[in-house]
Amino acid sequence: MKILMEAINYDKFKWQICDDLEVIALLLGLQPGFTKYCCFICEWDSRAQSLHYSRIYRPARKSLYPGIMNLENQPVVEPSKILLPTMHLKLGVMKNFLKAMNQGEAAFIYL
Repeated sequence: MKILMEAINYDKFKWQICDDLEVIALLLGLQPGFTKYCCFICEWDSRAQSLHYSRIYRPARKSLYPGIMNLENQPVVEPSKILLPTMHLKLGVMKNFLKAMNQGEAAFIYL
């Protein structure tokens, strides 16, 4: 990814980046695959199954240093230059909304 960013002169132009979440994770140096801290925005523990739909507050990620919280490489881009893809957000919100609903209610049956 670093070679690709150098080839398109990213340092010169400093474009905003909107891409798939996996590509964004690679650009920010996160380990690929199923990791414990897979979010580049917060310190969300993906293995804490009991907290997935009940925990409201998730602390923001404070640092992007290799070796801490599943960071493997130095980030190639600044996190402030990342735009989240809206389709992923819409699908994720709807999926979580449906999982959190009571499945016996009329609203769930209607959906």
